[in-house]
Amino acid sequence: MDGIELPQDLNEKLFEVLEVAKGTGKIRRGTNEVTKSLERGEAKLVVVAADCQPPEVIMHLPLLAKEKNVPVVKVKSKEELGVATGITIPTASAALVEAGDAKAAFADLIKKINELA
Repeated sequence: MDGIELPQDLNEKLFEVLEVAKGTGKIRRGTNEVTKSLERGEAKLVVVAADCQPPEVIMHLPLLAKEKNVPVVKVKSKEELGVATGITIPTASAALVEAGDAKAAFADLIKKINELA
């Protein structure tokens, strides 16, 4: 499965951006919602969980994101991703649609992700 694995400091920054965006911006949670936001051209960043089983569930997301020029990053667990996006259940993927109050931090994060790519 594709997706950039972030170093620890950027991983923390990613979760901070998601935490702020869940309140003031717009986040799509779950593979179906993420797929729709990519197809509609709304997604600015896609986050996938490395522990998703079976991996086929999210395998199409990096390909679709690449088509749309949207960066994809990988996090370790579905639980972490669920909590960061504001839900109590694990989620295999999430898409940041609007950063809200985290615009500056998000722009910085994207710049660093592009440097890693």
